[in-house]
Amino acid sequence: MAEHIIKPKVSKIEKKILLLKGLSCSNCAAKIEKKVSEIDGVESAVVDFVSQKLIIELKDKDSSKKIIDQAKSIAESIESGLKVIEIGTGNYKSNNSHSHSLESSEADEHIHEDSLNKNEIIRLLLGFLLFLTGIIFKFNPAAELMIFLLAYAFVGSEVVVRAAKNILKGQVFDENFLMSIATIGAFAIGEYAEGVAVILFYQVGELVQNYAVNHSRNSISALMDIRPDFANIKFENQMKRVSPESVNIGDIIFIKPGERVPLDGKVISGSSMLDTSAITGESVPRSIKPGEEILSGSINKNGVIEAEVTRAFGESTVSKILELVQNASMNKAPTEKFITKFSRIYTPFVVYIALALAIIPPILIEGATFSDWIYRALVFLVVSCPCALVISIPLGFFGGIGGASKAGILMKGSNYLEALNNVDTVVFDKTGTLTKGVFKVVKIHEQSNDILKEELLEYAAYSEKYSNHPIAQSIIKAYDKKIPEDSIKDYEEISGHGIKAIVKGKLILSGNMKLMIKENIQIPNTSFENDSGTIIHIAIDKIYKGYIVISDELKDDAKLAVDELRKLGVKKLVMFTGDSKSVAEKISNELGLDEVYSELLPHQKVEKLEILEKKEKRKGKIIFVGDGINDAPVLVRADVGI
Repeated sequence: MAEHIIKPKVSKIEKKILLLKGLSCSNCAAKIEKKVSEIDGVESAVVDFVSQKLIIELKDKDSSKKIIDQAKSIAESIESGLKVIEIGTGNYKSNNSHSHSLESSEADEHIHEDSLNKNEIIRLLLGFLLFLTGIIFKFNPAAELMIFLLAYAFVGSEVVVRAAKNILKGQVFDENFLMSIATIGAFAIGEYAEGVAVILFYQVGELVQNYAVNHSRNSISALMDIRPDFANIKFENQMKRVSPESVNIGDIIFIKPGERVPLDGKVISGSSMLDTSAITGESVPRSIKPGEEILSGSINKNGVIEAEVTRAFGESTVSKILELVQNASMNKAPTEKFITKFSRIYTPFVVYIALALAIIPPILIEGATFSDWIYRALVFLVVSCPCALVISIPLGFFGGIGGASKAGILMKGSNYLEALNNVDTVVFDKTGTLTKGVFKVVKIHEQSNDILKEELLEYAAYSEKYSNHPIAQSIIKAYDKKIPEDSIKDYEEISGHGIKAIVKGKLILSGNMKLMIKENIQIPNTSFENDSGTIIHIAIDKIYKGYIVISDELKDDAKLAVDELRKLGVKKLVMFTGDSKSVAEKISNELGLDEVYSELLPHQKVEKLEILEKKEKRKGKIIFVGDGINDAPVLVRADVGI
């Protein structure tokens, strides 16, 4: 089959994406965003701190090179040591596989470097050892000064250099400047140990915070796995592999077994099972047939599907998920936005207050000395430093974060730990969060007296012997006996319906209602309609014999978790799921949840969360608890994502 990549059409407003390698300051990110937005020819500029990307929308693509050069210059001037790399166009991805791989490799390399910065750890350890030496042992004043100066050089020289570079660029009032003034001032008044201790705590805090942020970035980057790399279309009577962006509405695409659905569409021919777990969170593959809708990001399990594209790639389900993650992380923390704006006024104000504190009292108060008040002014600077707002309570927060880490919980930052103080609503995903995501036989119902439950399960297990479907595997597991293959003949798997096979000389039909209708099997009653879960009907020699109910199991501690949250004062417990209404309501009733929303796609989960946020009389924060890639948009949109 001939394969090549057809380049996509260029939209009127062009997007450029720059990787900001080394971006570690959220305040700097806000400054970069503001300055780049003011460049002539820029429609909008947004810095995504989580993925370290600057996304620029250009009004005029002809001046893109000049604008990109200006943006690079601005970014590098605002944060020292920043390396800016152009990685492509579009939404979190470029227009060809080569550029995409560059983006991924550059980002991964950066995260790896930041997470395992051994040189920085060694430098801090050496400084700490010298600091301990200076405290524990008695030295003459000159030797003591040299030991603490050496410790400071290992620990704090980087901060001083950054402060000096920023002053030369006209950026005086930042955390580097305040920490430098406070610690150098401590040395000036003879408080060597305190000067080193302050900068040491500051640097350790920065190291831990950067590690947590990079770990978070790694987790979110897994979302890119749902992005389809190509689409198969008919072109001049040949099957060709093209970029999904180049496919238009109305084009016919083919999805082979094992491939990811590249665009939203309607099935024209073929039937198959679709794994929609990455999109809807539903673990059971969904059967599809001609006339039904398919969503991009799903995985085709068996048959070849021919589909007509109903949405362009930019409007497809998978694109919207990627865009939601980007937008949600940008709109994530109103508190952080407030602090960024506040620090522009607050930081200079603190410096002037400290200066006044050092000079005015010794002049006006009788007996006051400059050395005492300078010391107090320096203490005020350290405590009032914007970064010291994270560091002024370091042991408390680091203790909490460290304790959580031992329990297998990694906090993205101390602000999220603090946010847990004021929670009034907790929203849960279902599959894999409240439930195990592992299917189990929960009920066997025999229709007539001439068959036992054990026999019904046996015939079902034999008929499902050769199927890899999760439902089939759960039946075989429930039977838990050896199944001799010579007892099974004429095995046929009917896609989207079930199994037809000869077992011990009898014709066994095992599958859904569609299979029963297809084979003209009469079902005596509809008692199964009250059962929540997946229903597998069994017919023997064309006579209906009963059904088996397969359902996901609640996690052992799900009810306990709900009860404990109630005791902690959480007012509302809600569940969002892509699963069916009957299954969702059953789980909700068992756990005693307040509200349940079912059959939701990822973007609908975000919409429902925003509705919950806007409800009257709600003042606290919202937690969302989820486990799948499909939960990523709502996880980052919530006040706290778990």
